[in-house]
Amino acid sequence: MPKTTTGPLVASLTGLIALVAAATPALAESAAVTRGQAVVDQWCRDCHVREGETLTAEMAPPYSAIVAIDGRDRAWFETFLEADHFPMTTFRLFDHEKADVVEWLLDLQKRGK
Repeated sequence: MPKTTTGPLVASLTGLIALVAAATPALAESAAVTRGQAVVDQWCRDCHVREGETLTAEMAPPYSAIVAIDGRDRAWFETFLEADHFPMTTFRLFDHEKADVVEWLLDLQKRGK
């Protein structure tokens, strides 16, 4: 019976699979952040002041100020996006869009911007 040496190949494949599995959540999170930013750019940026602009009575605060407030965590953002919040325009976002916006806000918060 011929001797097979699959040990190194199996170990290499196992290592590659583990690496891909470890990277997958980070890639998914990154994609959600990108999608969340696109939703914000499409629906929210007209009212929220951008960094470096002067805040006027007609403008909503910049996102950096919003995410810097104590207690603004995932649960707070999720609850906020589920409720109407006048005088803001009420946009009916899909659940997956809301989830992506939350990921974007949390990423912004994490980066301290």
